[in-house]
Amino acid sequence: MKAYQWLALPALLALAACGGSTDAVRPLPAPPPPPKAIRPAPPAAIQTQRPRPHIQVLPGLEGVIGADADALTRQFGAPRLDVREGDARKLQWSGTPCVLDAYLYPPDGGGRPIATFVDARRGDGRDVDRAACVAALRKPR
Repeated sequence: MKAYQWLALPALLALAACGGSTDAVRPLPAPPPPPKAIRPAPPAAIQTQRPRPHIQVLPGLEGVIGADADALTRQFGAPRLDVREGDARKLQWSGTPCVLDAYLYPPDGGGRPIATFVDARRGDGRDVDRAACVAALRKPR
């Protein structure tokens, strides 16, 4: 061995002795359990949480509010749009004077959905009188 190697040996031995005690070494705590997966509520539970629809009562909407989809189709013809979401339904008719949306929900006791609310607007989005729109779009008898 060369002289410089002999000089390094005591330094290596001194460093090896500095390992410390085993009391300072502790195992890591167990990781927390993974969070429970949040599953969405089943569709039936979501539907029962739907707020009760407000039934619109305005002059000129007689025969529309409370009518089912078949009765509305007889009055206005085939809807331009028919959207279903759960037990709710939106029907839309349009013509030159206005666009009419009817929102149908089943009654509290169950049964066929009926129109509980209607909304009317012009083609450019401005509000228009609902009763006037109903009268303008209703098919002649």
